[in-house]
Amino acid sequence: MNSSLSLRSLFLQHVAQTSPFPPMLEVDRAQGVCIFDVQGKRYIDFISGISVSNVGHCHPQVVEAIRYQSERYMHVMVYGEFVQGPQVKLAQAIAALLPDPLDSVYFVNSGSEATEGALKLAKRITGRTELIGFQNAYHGSSHGALSLMGSEVFKQAYRPLLPDVRHLEYSNVDDLDFITTRTAAVIAESIQGEAGALVPQTGWLAALRKRCTETGTILILDEIQTGFGRTGDFFAFQSAGIVPDIVLMAKGMGGGLPIGAFVASQHHMNMLTHEPVLGHITTFGGNAVCCAASLAVLEILRDSDLLAQVPAKEAIIRNRMRHSRIGGIHGKGLLLALDLGSNDFALPVMARCMELGLITDWFLFADHCLRMAPPLTISESEIHEGCDLFLQAIRDVSGSEN
Repeated sequence: MNSSLSLRSLFLQHVAQTSPFPPMLEVDRAQGVCIFDVQGKRYIDFISGISVSNVGHCHPQVVEAIRYQSERYMHVMVYGEFVQGPQVKLAQAIAALLPDPLDSVYFVNSGSEATEGALKLAKRITGRTELIGFQNAYHGSSHGALSLMGSEVFKQAYRPLLPDVRHLEYSNVDDLDFITTRTAAVIAESIQGEAGALVPQTGWLAALRKRCTETGTILILDEIQTGFGRTGDFFAFQSAGIVPDIVLMAKGMGGGLPIGAFVASQHHMNMLTHEPVLGHITTFGGNAVCCAASLAVLEILRDSDLLAQVPAKEAIIRNRMRHSRIGGIHGKGLLLALDLGSNDFALPVMARCMELGLITDWFLFADHCLRMAPPLTISESEIHEGCDLFLQAIRDVSGSEN
């Protein structure tokens, strides 16, 4: 390696890129709700690594859990073969938070993998082939998850994808009639994240549950971005008073380490054990260190008042973020989207936020909106500071004080 090249140059040369315009923030460390670059500049993280750092960066309880487990063992065997304490304790704790009959947890490495496992399980349970997703949905970027993504822009270069997939309009009750007795599964986000934190109309999730029950269709609810407290409930679907057949989680559950899961009843999950045996397998899923970190996150959220604080923190943001260029704030809890009307305005505001020391981001299917999803641990004073910076960026770019 040429030692004369900067880390930024090496990043561009050797780390595979996902866009032509990465922000290139050179990270030195992160703590609480802040990220610091190599020059020591402090940035308030208003996106939590895209809803990952729900308990903040390097929470002492999470760091200690990682340290303790890593000194004992890390990887010992592929998933599902050996009895590993961190897996068992985490699975038990997750099951205790979920309604019956969701009591069997299959650990994977990411949200995309959780989606893939759930789709396979739904086909195995029903013996059917049709899969239904929703417009502007995002469930991951692997082939199966991509097939259910609700945007042709991101799919067209990778076809053919899974056959027998249909997309309906999210939060449209009339479209639920397209779910029939040939539908294996419907997969829906409890709140559509990349659509701009789109909350479904009251009663829609209940109507979706009813239609799936009537047709014998497996209902998969994607809590990958909303789970582990982001909306103020441990899982967003809980406020709708329904129970899915399979629930997906990842992102916020690991405290910054890669982990995901799909959860179903033991009766359903056991179908992956035969005809064929090893119906779903993973090498690193349920890694002991990741599970230890996740259990720490769960305990922090379960045993503190962080979830109870979410509505008040949401209210501060909604009350503070007032400017003529703000068309509205969508979402729930600390998964919020600031509607700035157009991508041509939102992107310069995002860039100006970064210059001022605030990290935000746009949404895949709502690029006129910017993300406001700080760690749940953010203090009221830090919220006010972040809102001040956001409003300053809007004023700087718009040239208008109000």
